Amino acid sequence: MDQAHQDIAGAAATAMPALGADETQITCSRTFASWLAQHRVGLAFSSYQSGQLFLVGQFGNENLSFRQRNFVRAMGLHQRGDELYLASLNQIWRFANVLGPDERANQNFDRLYVPRTAHVTGDVDAHEVAVEASGRIVFVNTRFSCLATVSRTHSFKPVWKPKFISRLAAEDRCHLNGLALEDGRVRYVTAVAGTDVVDGWREHRVGGGLLIRVDDHEVIARGFSMPHSPRLHGGRLWVLDSARGYLVRIDPATGEKEDVAFCPGFLRGLSFHAGHAVVTLSLPRHLSFTALPIEEEIARRGGSPWCGVQIINLSSGDVVEWIRLDGAIRELFDVTILPGALCPMAAPASGADLSSLLTIEAPDAPLNAPGNHSSTPAENAIR
Repeated sequence: MDQAHQDIAGAAATAMPALGADETQITCSRTFASWLAQHRVGLAFSSYQSGQLFLVGQFGNENLSFRQRNFVRAMGLHQRGDELYLASLNQIWRFANVLGPDERANQNFDRLYVPRTAHVTGDVDAHEVAVEASGRIVFVNTRFSCLATVSRTHSFKPVWKPKFISRLAAEDRCHLNGLALEDGRVRYVTAVAGTDVVDGWREHRVGGGLLIRVDDHEVIARGFSMPHSPRLHGGRLWVLDSARGYLVRIDPATGEKEDVAFCPGFLRGLSFHAGHAVVTLSLPRHLSFTALPIEEEIARRGGSPWCGVQIINLSSGDVVEWIRLDGAIRELFDVTILPGALCPMAAPASGADLSSLLTIEAPDAPLNAPGNHSSTPAENAIR
């Protein structure tokens, strides 16, 4: 799909036309647009496989809007007020929404996220990213098995590593991959295994996963199969037990685990809103989930693997809304709710549209020349 392509259906297609090698068909649950409108939210999700950031919203008579921008190996996402952060192959990006409450871009879009900062990290296989209350950016540096922050001089500055990792090395020893904030600080992480040798986690994908508390290195819960995306919500910890296909709720005091919902795809990315969890699903990378528990579970249920986004009612465990992608895009990574964003879009990272997108922050004090005013993106057409 190119930047402007939109191929949207209100419900699953009854007969899918043949797709080209680089084409993707997007279908949605019939009431997906209504759900977004009711909750007054948009969505952002990423695909590292296709290298795209997707922004989803609705406008007018509940018409769905899908916008995408290219970022090589688009991975972790984090929403913070009017800012959006994205981890990619070589950068940690910060986007800022430049629209005021009553401004619109291209008539319909009430959020226009413009890339304002790119911290160059090099290929450290950055996974999830978050911003602490202090403003410090923290990301999972999977290649070096640590948590890191950006540096003004170097590729990164390590801030924490599991106690079982003997030293920093570009060896992806335990596949550290997810982080969770609590009280404005990174407090929990997930790792696929507690191994301290190069690529050692691959031999422990089933049952070797750990949920670790950062402050004291305590393993809160273990026995996961390729866990991802820990989050704190409603006084409980939540983890995607990805190689099993389950959203899991955990008591942080006891480590007791409870399966809440099964999703037929490899789970990464987790966001919450109003009693709902939002997750992304991916197809198996090598055509099958060979030797992973999720393969047997999908077969037992008579289903097939999905690539897409599912919204889960936390009270019932039911999937109430969904987006499904078929075709070229097979793997997604992260997802985040965008509160109050009815119809979001993003500017590109380079090119003519970015060059001509000029906005002016209001000065702290009036300037001498009368009639100064900010030019707004609503005056510009962004493709």
